[in-house]
Amino acid sequence: MKKIDVTTSFWVYGSENELPNEVKPLMEQAVAIRKKAYAPYSKFRVGAAILLDNGKVVVGSNQENAAYPSGLCAERVAIFQAGALYPEAQILKIAISATSDEKPVESPIPPCGACRQSIAEYEFRQEKPIELYFMGEVGEVYKSDSLQNILPFHFDKKFL
Repeated sequence: MKKIDVTTSFWVYGSENELPNEVKPLMEQAVAIRKKAYAPYSKFRVGAAILLDNGKVVVGSNQENAAYPSGLCAERVAIFQAGALYPEAQILKIAISATSDEKPVESPIPPCGACRQSIAEYEFRQEKPIELYFMGEVGEVYKSDSLQNILPFHFDKKFL
């Protein structure tokens, strides 16, 4: 038996205002679209904005359903839409923002496991890392240089 250590590194911005100029508008779009989330059950609203290499931005917000598994997270709404509308484009950056109708969200909220797997598929497919920026409603913004930072042991087509 042996032990392996897995480490990750993130960049931390003190607030949305400290983001690089090319990322601020992307995060602003994530914040704007989260306000349009359909979240009557969880009261937890998430917005995602994706910057593609063709300059297009695709957005998504979480869409809930009374049958909870039938809903879809903002990240997957946006990434699947990007794949459908621009199948040849590569994803450069994803900005994610989350808030709650019931309490302040002051910590960065990363993608859930299902969203991580979906982002991993696109990162693997394009053979190029995707930068992830994620925040709560206010406060720090975390940046990961690649999805592999937050999902080091991911499942992809090489296992099939």
